[in-house]
Amino acid sequence: MIATKAGLTRNGPDVIDTDDGPERLGPAAWPPVGRPEYLRQQVLMSMRRLGVDQIDLLQLHPVDPKVPLAVQIGELKALQDEGKIRAIGMSQCTVEQLDEARQIADIVSVQSRFNVIDRSAQDMLEVCERDGLAFIPWAPVAQGGLAEAHQALANVARAHQCTVGQVAIAWLLHVSPVVLPIPGTSQRTHLEEKVSAAELKLTPEQIDQLTAAFV
Repeated sequence: MIATKAGLTRNGPDVIDTDDGPERLGPAAWPPVGRPEYLRQQVLMSMRRLGVDQIDLLQLHPVDPKVPLAVQIGELKALQDEGKIRAIGMSQCTVEQLDEARQIADIVSVQSRFNVIDRSAQDMLEVCERDGLAFIPWAPVAQGGLAEAHQALANVARAHQCTVGQVAIAWLLHVSPVVLPIPGTSQRTHLEEKVSAAELKLTPEQIDQLTAAFV
């Protein structure tokens, strides 16, 4: 299955130099654009780049506040009806936005920032689990920001002779059957390390310790 997203543009680098040193722009470097003609263009260009006749899963990036959500989801539904998209997902939306979108199209997945130290999307996970939607946590290892020295993570990693990143991914996989982590990687060794986390069997006690440690 090939999944991609549409609905953002790029207006500069993630990090810029200032008089006070490097400054990370974060979301400011990636403003959302949800105009229907732009979404259609992105889908068609993705199909061309990927060399496919249909995108398996097309996810809408953060909802563009300048364009009605019904218009954004409506365009993706039109592309789905045309056979260019097989399934529609959303990214970084609220539960209310998800509810609205589901009145227009069948939404099969949601991407939210969620990991062992950041549970801010717990409400979205509960909705996805209740309704059988795929929950795709991005930054599953906190973009490299896991506290290596935190006792709970360190203890579990030591017990399994693995990294805290592997523990964090294993914890996510134990949280719910609808969870599908998407850890980023730039090296084959890192990829193999993260994939192997799926074989890591945490005990119920370890899961409880990690869950309680970062509430």
